[in-house]
Amino acid sequence: MATSSRKPAGRAATNIPQISWRAPQPAPIVLVSGPEEVCAERAIAGVRDFLRAEDDSLEVSDVRADDYTAGTLLTTTSPSLFGEPRLVRVAGVEKCSDAFLTEALAYLDSPQDGATVVLRHTGASVRGKKLLDAIRAGRGGGVEIACPAVKRDSDRFDFAAGEFQTARKRIAPAALRALVSAFTDDLTELAAACQQLIADVPGDISVETVERYYGGRVETTAFTVADTAIAGRYGDALIALRHALASGADPVPLVAAIASKLRTMARVAGSREPAGALASRLGMKDWQVDRARRDLSGWNETSLGMAIQAAARADAEVKGASRDPVFAVERLVTVIATRAPFGD
Repeated sequence: MATSSRKPAGRAATNIPQISWRAPQPAPIVLVSGPEEVCAERAIAGVRDFLRAEDDSLEVSDVRADDYTAGTLLTTTSPSLFGEPRLVRVAGVEKCSDAFLTEALAYLDSPQDGATVVLRHTGASVRGKKLLDAIRAGRGGGVEIACPAVKRDSDRFDFAAGEFQTARKRIAPAALRALVSAFTDDLTELAAACQQLIADVPGDISVETVERYYGGRVETTAFTVADTAIAGRYGDALIALRHALASGADPVPLVAAIASKLRTMARVAGSREPAGALASRLGMKDWQVDRARRDLSGWNETSLGMAIQAAARADAEVKGASRDPVFAVERLVTVIATRAPFGD
């Protein structure tokens, strides 16, 4: 497993190996840091599975650092009568008690042979910072598995792509985009959806497959409305919009999906750079640049500017500036699909 010595943003320098949560490895001390619980749970489970594959007699203990009884760490890491390997999973290090902090710091100076101690710190507070600094300085022979928050669309896309790559499962780029768009607010649900498709679908995963499984999701419907409107398919866009609204979709995410695509189109418009170079410069993916360039067919600077203004107006209206948010989104779809002016 390749490691990286790059320093994660906003965190102190480290002298210990940085390991991916997708391929965790045991060490005397394993620091699992950062707020993303999905990745942290995978990392901790991965360490357990690694150790259990080496010896199925592995003893697993769970300890709370914030509700800690003195002596617990030494007891759970000490060799048993038959010398089984031990895994001690410590949760709540960001809320640790003084007793735990004192004993954990002492433990770093003499880790027990055959024991792996996993420390989970969400980064939600500076509590336990002295312990983290000691581990990162190299005391205890530890490694770190960073689990930073997955917030940006590009991060979610990378996360989902990694799920399929790890499983050696092929998914069409458009299908991956549709899947990510369907779960913009919950990484846990996105992870579960990826695993369901991996388990259920015997061959490659297509857009049709994703739509069959998750076509009812509001976000997927929103991007269907956006895609058809931007393509100038007025009738299809209205049908998609009415279906979305009848299914309970809120006008706010519908307008947000359209505005997001328009902003991407505006960033790409006029550039003749290769997709890879432009994507790197703009902090986008190659497929996003390629898709935006296809979306720009039939558009010019004037019509695109008009559409962006219409989206800004609709955004304000669906968020309270109008008494009829449904009419606001219908007007936006009409403006975009027909390239018509957006007067009152």
